[in-house]
Amino acid sequence: MLRITEIFYSLQGETSRVGLPTVFIRLTGCPLRCRYCDTSYAFSGGQTMSIAAILDEVAAFAPRYVTVTGGEPLAQSNCRVMLTSLCDAGYSVSLETSGALDISQVDRRVSRILDIKTPGSGEVDKNRWQNLDDLTAHDEVKFVLCDQADYHWAMQILQDFKLDARCPVLFSPSHHELKPAELANWILQDRLPVRMQLQLHKLLWGECAGK
Repeated sequence: MLRITEIFYSLQGETSRVGLPTVFIRLTGCPLRCRYCDTSYAFSGGQTMSIAAILDEVAAFAPRYVTVTGGEPLAQSNCRVMLTSLCDAGYSVSLETSGALDISQVDRRVSRILDIKTPGSGEVDKNRWQNLDDLTAHDEVKFVLCDQADYHWAMQILQDFKLDARCPVLFSPSHHELKPAELANWILQDRLPVRMQLQLHKLLWGECAGK
């Protein structure tokens, strides 16, 4: 059983899968409290569902792509079982995780999107740096940047861990905090080997649940 906040069909708003029609499974609960969090409604509540019921609801959309997100999905131990079940069902599965919890036991067929928390998030001390050693080319690393200090911090992490040699690296401006054009100019100026991304779903529908 898992605690689920919502299951919905939308366009992927982030990562290298941006724009692809995707079913999202948002799990309830998160041990972090990022200052810019846009899904605080998933901290509590939701409904308890069996993995079989979740798979039935996903199948009704007949998707190719499924994203498991939160909250922090790995905070629920049965999330790993569900991820394997989704892969077994033939879906292309991605997991959006904060990077505060161990990702090593996640099914290798899953694309793990690891969100490294910057100082501006208020949760930089929660990063589990051992996760970086487990990354493969099938995974991605994401930084949400609040200001230029965050940008320089992320650039140092990128270089120290040679992240771009491990997997794609994404830099994203915190919504309403960092102007996208500023981030774009910094990336070009420093010739960083990263992909800049905006949150497509917010550009299309604004900040609302189920999108």
